[in-house]
Order: sequence, then structure tokens, then C-alpha cells
Amino acid sequence: MKVTFYGIGYVGLVQATVLADAGHDVCCVDIDETRINNLKKGIIPIYEPGLTPLVEKNFADGRLIFTTDAKFGVEFGDLQFIAVGTPPDEDGSADLKYVLKVAETVATHMTTPKVIIDKSTVPVGTADKVKAKIQSVLNERKSDLEFAVVSNPEFLKEGAAVNDCKRPDRIIIGTDSKTAEEQMRELYAPFNRNHEKIIVMDIKSAELTKYAANCMLATKISFMNEMANIAERVGADIENVRQGIGSDSRIGFQFIYPGCGYGGSCFPKDVQALVRTADGIGYESQILKAVEAVNYAQKNKMFEYISKHFDLANNPAAIKGKTFAVWGLSFKPNTDDMREAPSRVLMEQLWAAGANVQAFDPEAMEETQRIYGTRSDLSLMGTKESALNNADALVICTEWQNFRAPDFDLITSQLKESVIFDGRNLFDPERMDKKAIKYYSIGRGLSISGE
Repeated sequence: MKVTFYGIGYVGLVQATVLADAGHDVCCVDIDETRINNLKKGIIPIYEPGLTPLVEKNFADGRLIFTTDAKFGVEFGDLQFIAVGTPPDEDGSADLKYVLKVAETVATHMTTPKVIIDKSTVPVGTADKVKAKIQSVLNERKSDLEFAVVSNPEFLKEGAAVNDCKRPDRIIIGTDSKTAEEQMRELYAPFNRNHEKIIVMDIKSAELTKYAANCMLATKISFMNEMANIAERVGADIENVRQGIGSDSRIGFQFIYPGCGYGGSCFPKDVQALVRTADGIGYESQILKAVEAVNYAQKNKMFEYISKHFDLANNPAAIKGKTFAVWGLSFKPNTDDMREAPSRVLMEQLWAAGANVQAFDPEAMEETQRIYGTRSDLSLMGTKESALNNADALVICTEWQNFRAPDFDLITSQLKESVIFDGRNLFDPERMDKKAIKYYSIGRGLSISGE
């Protein structure tokens, strides 16, 4: 099939590439000329395991093409995917201006019937707005061309997005057009072979499904962080609690890991957007507002531990001039994405208190440089070990695999004080105690009860 994607960011690039790898002809359109030229050279704008060789292969084979020419993209594809960003507006609602601009572009240039697919995460009712925009432009053109609008939300996990595209748990298709449904079934047939994964529903239900899924996962995380805060105060160990509740098949182990808060491009934005949607229809979403509030507070957790350890309440200048080693800058492992990352909250709090940061991340160093530029209180180090050199303490913000079994003797020899603030509960508190390491972790009251 011939498919066009508008918006070659995280979702658009991964989904377009996997569809091309399945044998479809895919045109990728983006207004960023530098991005398009780099993609033609094999320079991929994001880090995602397995993506780069897949892009290179399908580009070389001619099934994946990149262009800034939107008119060409409209002419190319029978299926037109909208995968542009929907950034939060000032009030937290999703900004649809890019989505509607693509709809207008398609309507302006189309000369044959098209299926327009909302792949971007958009509020309920967006398909109606896209449909109205296209019909308005066609009316101005005095054209009676047929078109259909479909909601086809993505459910990709950063760090596992290629596999999620190749082996999806489900494929949601929201449409009121039988013809569009048949075309979407044909498109996704290569990914629907060993059992039925396609779920067809009305458009508004498909739009809400995406938000409901992400908000449910965010709720699990904030709930577990709330339990961790309770555990910390009553002297329980949240890791034992996690094992105890996760073994219940009704709950399971996924997304019940306590930590220093969730981040990324999806959960924070989608929770806010659904809250604003609810507000707009006169319903107060009390649970989602609490989820957001708990997560906001949780991102301050590492600095709270630092404040407690260095007694900032009584000596506000206690960490001025001190250096903190920070392991992990991306919001989660296997990505370079730092949007809404807890590490950013921590570093900015440390800088505000006059401290310096020596940071390491396996993939997010360039992104950190892009966000913060060159500053005297930030040193980006080449290895996790070099980040420790003459630092006053170690703070862990991301659970990268190669942080899980460090050389603790090296840590204690390099740090001026043997103290670790662990935002991802990577280590065993008893082992830290035997190593004479002061160890702060999330929701493990026993690990800090010796004060």
C-alpha cells in the first residue's frame, strides 16, 4: 500500500519505518529540512534500539522516502497519517494547530479519495474537527472528493517502540467507514497473523482509549509512589510490599515500581490533557488530578533526601559549592528523551542551591547539552565512574541496566562522603549498610531508620 506520514518525530518515524519494512511504500513528510536531509544520510534524530538499521535498510531499498514537499506526500499516499506533535497549551490541554494544519494541507492538494488517520495522541472529538476542516477546504475548492477520517492511536513504549510496532498487543481502529476499515485491515495484515489483534470501534471511543491507557499506567505509578511515602513513614519496605501485591494476578508487577516520578512525552501530557477535557465538559477528574499532584511532588523526592542529609533547613548554604554525581538523565532507560525527566527537576534544584553536577547517561548526553548548553556548574562525564570523581554524593535518577551492579568499593573511594540517593531502588539496603554506605531510597523506611 502507499502510505504518507506527516510529522517524522518519535511516533511517525518508528511506525513509518516498520510499515515500510513490512513491504508498504511509505513517504515521510516533515517541515524540518535539516531533519529530512539528515534522515536521508542515515542520521536518526532519536535514540531507539533497533531503529537506525531499519531506517537505513528500507531507505536504501526505496520503500521509505523522506521529503519536505507536502503536496508530493498528499499525491503519494492513499492513506494519510497525521503524526505531528500535540504539545500542551498554556492550560495543559492538547494544542491541535499542527494536526489541523496537516488536515488543511491534505484537503488543499488531494485529487483522489483519501483516508486520513489520526496517529497523534489527540483529545476526544479531534476527528470531528479534522473532518470539518477537510470538508471546509473541499467546499471552498467546490470539490466532492470522498474521504474518511480514522482514529488509530499508538501504544509505543520508548525504548521498545520498534518491537511494539512489529508485535502490537492490539491495533485500535476507530472509524464509521467500512471502506476505511477494510483499508486499515489490509495495512496492518502483516502484524495480525497469529491471532486477532485488531479492535474496531467508534472514533470517539478510540480517541479515549489512548488517553485511558496512559492515564491508567500513570495512576499505577503514582499510587505506588503514594504507598512508598506511607511505607517510609511507618518503617515498612515498599519493595516487600511490591512483591506482596504484585503476586496477585489481578494487580500484576507491571508499572508498580516506586521511584522519583514519571516523565517523558506521554504520561504527563496525557494526564493533563484528559483532566482539561473533563473540566471542559463539567466533570472534575479527582483521581487524575491526584495522580498529577503526587507525581509533581515525587520529582522533588531526591532533593528532599539531600536537604535532609545535609540539614539545609538549618543551614541553607550547606551544599553550596558541593558536587553531586548524577547517574541517569533520560526519563527512562533505552531512550535519550529528557522531556519531563526527574533528573531535570533535581539538577535545577541543586543549581539553585549553589551545587555543581557531574552527570552521566548512556544516551542522553547530547540532549542534556542541547537543553542546558554550556554552564560552569554542569560537567557531562564520559563514564559513570568518571562522574564520581571527587563528588560529595551520588544520585541515581534512571534505572539503566549498567547502573545495577556497580563497583561499590570504587564508589566509596571516589566520593568524598559515602552516600547514595537512589531514586530507582536499585540496591539492597542491607548490602549498603555492610559497605558503610549511607543509602537513601524510595519508600524503604528501614534503610534510613538508623538516623
